[in-house]
Amino acid sequence: MTTFTRLAVLLGTAATLTALTPPATAAGTGTTTTITAPATTTGTAAGTGTAPATTPQGTGTGTGTGTGRSQYAGTVPLSTTRTGTTYQLRDPSRGDQRTLDALNQTSGPGVLFTDADNVWGSGTAANRQTAAVDVHYGTAVTWDFYLAAFGRAGVRGDGVGTTSRVHYGTNFGNAFWDGGCACVSYGDGSVPGRPPTSLDVVGHELAHGLTASTAGLGYSGEPGALNEGTSDILATAGEFFADNKTDVGDYLLGERAFDGPPHRMDRPSADGISRDYWSRDIGSLDPHAASGPARHFYYLLAEGSGPKVINGVSYDSPTQDGSKLLGIGREKATLVWYRALTRHMTSTTNYSRARAATLQAATDLYGAGSVEVARVAAAWTAVNVR
Repeated sequence: MTTFTRLAVLLGTAATLTALTPPATAAGTGTTTTITAPATTTGTAAGTGTAPATTPQGTGTGTGTGTGRSQYAGTVPLSTTRTGTTYQLRDPSRGDQRTLDALNQTSGPGVLFTDADNVWGSGTAANRQTAAVDVHYGTAVTWDFYLAAFGRAGVRGDGVGTTSRVHYGTNFGNAFWDGGCACVSYGDGSVPGRPPTSLDVVGHELAHGLTASTAGLGYSGEPGALNEGTSDILATAGEFFADNKTDVGDYLLGERAFDGPPHRMDRPSADGISRDYWSRDIGSLDPHAASGPARHFYYLLAEGSGPKVINGVSYDSPTQDGSKLLGIGREKATLVWYRALTRHMTSTTNYSRARAATLQAATDLYGAGSVEVARVAAAWTAVNVR
């Protein structure tokens, strides 16, 4: 059984790679995309955790491990750079990843966050550093996840870290990947004090960059649905990988940062917008709603159908044909989707071709006639993709 070994986030522990190591992928540009906030819920308070000791203050230049007090993930370690007597939210160990303050502007590069004592944020949005803590942490987790699971160094596979900007615009409720600068921008949220900077939102946006530099899925019709579905799939897998005790892994998307029913993987239609199953008109929908069958397929492939409780969350996934399915496990399901995306999908792949791509990926990984191939086929049939 394939196992993703979680890196000790930001502390430099070596990764144990999976058996699948795809070739390096050239950097690409891609399009600007957003994760859409659903309609109305309440927030979840930040938890606490055990933080490492901060690196002693000194002079000169070097790396340090800071303490971040995040809004959504508790107290977390942050890899920082010391320049003189000041620390920067800059991580040379992950391709020079940087986190900047956009100063509530929508243009310009922003300003790199700095701090005197390497203790960042307060756990609330009232402190301007707090959003940066969540994003710097989530971006590092995503780097570690891609490296451990796929042997991939960075979003584009080129070893270059992502530049992130928080406090983008005024009352901007979303976050988006920008292919022009290979960066992500995060607003302060449409609900005061609720910036879209949770671990799964960060993972979602970074996955748009991965998709742009591999299959290059378009952003309309069924390719757009698969683009959005890929971001939800990789964000979910990354959240489980993080093993964060405050923001535990689940099959819900954006539930900590956004109001409204969260995007679900087990029953996408529970958000009142998404579809559970493929239909002929699905390409005419907004890509977020149309991504439902892709999300549902992934959940069924990983976990199977019917009621279950995972990390304290109850799920009860239906099937279009009433079938009862067994899953192959989240890690195998993630590898199948990643290989299909990076080896067998193109910019125009639709749901039918995604089925063929994942069947081929499962065959590549586990062999023709394997249980995994049969369950990939069954999961697609269960969401009406035949």
